[in-house]
Amino acid sequence: MKKIDISLKDFFTIRFLTFFKNAVFFELCYYLYITGCNLRLSVRRAVWARRTGEEDILDLIQSILMGMVQGLSEFLPISSSAHLVFTSNFYKVFKGIEIVHESNQEIFLDIMLHLGTLIAVLIYFRKEILEILKALYYGLKSKDYSSRDFKLGLYIILGTVITVLIAYPLNEVAGGLVFKPAIVGLLLVGTGILLLFSEYWAKKHSDKKDISVKNSVLIAVAQGLAALPGFSRSGLTIATGLLCGMERTTAARYSFLLSIPIILGASMVYPLVKIDFHEIITYNWPAIIAGTVVSALVGYVCIKYFLKFVSRFSLAIFGYYCLIAGIATAVFFYIN
Repeated sequence: MKKIDISLKDFFTIRFLTFFKNAVFFELCYYLYITGCNLRLSVRRAVWARRTGEEDILDLIQSILMGMVQGLSEFLPISSSAHLVFTSNFYKVFKGIEIVHESNQEIFLDIMLHLGTLIAVLIYFRKEILEILKALYYGLKSKDYSSRDFKLGLYIILGTVITVLIAYPLNEVAGGLVFKPAIVGLLLVGTGILLLFSEYWAKKHSDKKDISVKNSVLIAVAQGLAALPGFSRSGLTIATGLLCGMERTTAARYSFLLSIPIILGASMVYPLVKIDFHEIITYNWPAIIAGTVVSALVGYVCIKYFLKFVSRFSLAIFGYYCLIAGIATAVFFYIN
């Protein structure tokens, strides 16, 4: 047998690579085992649900539909929460599931869909967000608070605090309205009326103003009230900006930036506080992930073209839509 000379360095390199390969193999086996356990757990849960008559009220089609609805309605002034309520409850009606059936999985899906649209707004406004963060850092470091981006960052922080103070007490009321879609429809009508009035007001008052402390406080109050499903967050905030004399595109961009801390906070805090980890692993994760991805993709496209739309056209069409959709859904769910 021919003798092969090998250096000590090469020897240890080969041993390391062999160990690494085995480690990766065992790690892969471990994750496959965990995945198998979760799959068996999901199957057992489904079997148990069939035996006991309990229905899993979330499936892939529902999740994708809700992801599309969230991506479109989060940034359009038509109330994403209202349309998620309508979509979920329409789906239940057609499948013969009771609307009063409460599911933590559905609530978690709603949070994940908002996380998808948060990803969309973070990607689209990444340059503006970076400039605001840099302005806040250098402004506090140099004690120079005169830059526009620094002031914008302070307005967003102030607006977030005010939003939380208003929205938190409304949390239980908002949760109850999820299963009262007729009332949500009436609140959507209120959004439509405000949008139409704000457009009428904006035409009469042509002087365009920039964001100020007063404007940021009023817009934050509107965002806090939008915790109630049916009151559109983007609709109320943009309409309030128009009533304050702001230019339509400026109001829309500020509305989107102001949404980031609130959606981020809800996406991080709610799952940690409200939902048990042992319950989360039993959820229909393929459906949840699919819905989240769809909401992010649709949301990004929606932001891009909505900003182009508001720079040229009135928001009145969305006001009329909210009136018609709100009345129609209120009547439908009142009858059913």
